[in-house]
Amino acid sequence: MRRHLFALLATTLCLGAAPLSPADIVAGAPAADWRTLDPANLLVMRLPAGTVIIELAPDFAPHTVANLKRLAHAHYFDGGWIVRAQDNYVVQWSQDGPKAKAEASHPGYAEFEQPRRASFRPLPDADAYARQAGFDGDFPAASGGAREWLVHCYGMVGAGRDVAPASGSGVELYAVNGQAPRHLDRNITLLGRVVSGMELLSSLPRGSGALGFYEKPAQRTRILSVALASETPHAPRLQLLRPDSASFQAYVEARRNRRDAWFARPAGHIDVCNIPLPVRTAK
Repeated sequence: MRRHLFALLATTLCLGAAPLSPADIVAGAPAADWRTLDPANLLVMRLPAGTVIIELAPDFAPHTVANLKRLAHAHYFDGGWIVRAQDNYVVQWSQDGPKAKAEASHPGYAEFEQPRRASFRPLPDADAYARQAGFDGDFPAASGGAREWLVHCYGMVGAGRDVAPASGSGVELYAVNGQAPRHLDRNITLLGRVVSGMELLSSLPRGSGALGFYEKPAQRTRILSVALASETPHAPRLQLLRPDSASFQAYVEARRNRRDAWFARPAGHIDVCNIPLPVRTAK
């Protein structure tokens, strides 16, 4: 991996060669640096305007993800609603009526953090909310030393809860639609992230009620269906640029020190939430 990373960076030092942009690095990443996402861990949410695909994180929220898969298999969210769109914060969706009442007594989970795993890859940059931040597998994560947790970057998906920490079971979900609300880290269960279709959620009209809830039913967006990709005919096959690959490391470095002609002053620093993971349709 280091040899490939050095080769990528060396091309930017060639006489007369323009520095590689993040987009250049992604476009040139070899096939081995891409991984096809597991359809058993992808939720496909169909809205009137299009499809949102969510990658689940069973390694970080095993109980919540297992319950969410059960709900998806039972078509729990079909016919539900996007009930909240708070500006620069979150979009939230849920079910109501008999379906919601049937799940009201299901226990919730507080899967906020876990022992630090060997797969956690910290960035060298300082983080404002944790001792270290980086990636663990496909997901942005942070660590204080012995423990680690997922972080509230744009597009991350969590399980709404009540005041009691273990009151979120996955029957209400939200996606971060604005600047990363990192103060929520370790206070709510993050269970995945949107890998396709986030623009459908972030462009929704903002709710005028408290916390961005829609005040009138007509303002809500209907959810046509939510199902696992493994149970959805013709679900798109998506690939992720692996965070443990040399191409991804070069991509992060190019974003940390932007040498594009437009940039007068490279930052020399990067925040974990300013590193969107490249995703493409499988070739």
